[in-house]
Amino acid sequence: MSLITCFVNWLQSLREEAIAQTGVEQPILAVDGKTLRRSHDRNSGLGALHSVSIWASEYGLSLGQVACAEKSNEITAIPELLRLVDIKGGIITIDAMGTQKVIAEQIVAGLRAGAERKPGDVAPGGDRLDRRTA
Repeated sequence: MSLITCFVNWLQSLREEAIAQTGVEQPILAVDGKTLRRSHDRNSGLGALHSVSIWASEYGLSLGQVACAEKSNEITAIPELLRLVDIKGGIITIDAMGTQKVIAEQIVAGLRAGAERKPGDVAPGGDRLDRRTA
């Protein structure tokens, strides 16, 4: 069993435990990009670290995170993140940068297909799920 598969299984068990403890079956899933403050290194010419994450606020749990090259690359990082996270049953919030037609279509497809996805759907490469959720 790959590390990614183990991580996905563990994360799913945390989510199930959070549902049992909170009674919230339709969590608010906030998709947002962040820049890690003071992570740049001007002397080495390195910019700040940027990432996009999905936060389940009622559970106090980050369901996934991907790095992106810079703040403007959130648009390409969001679809990658949505392929990694089961959003079925959630209420998705996203800022203006993420309001792209392709991203909206992927969210709708994920809301429909999420229940069919299982941790075993993680590809051998570890970072993508199968086509049912793309």
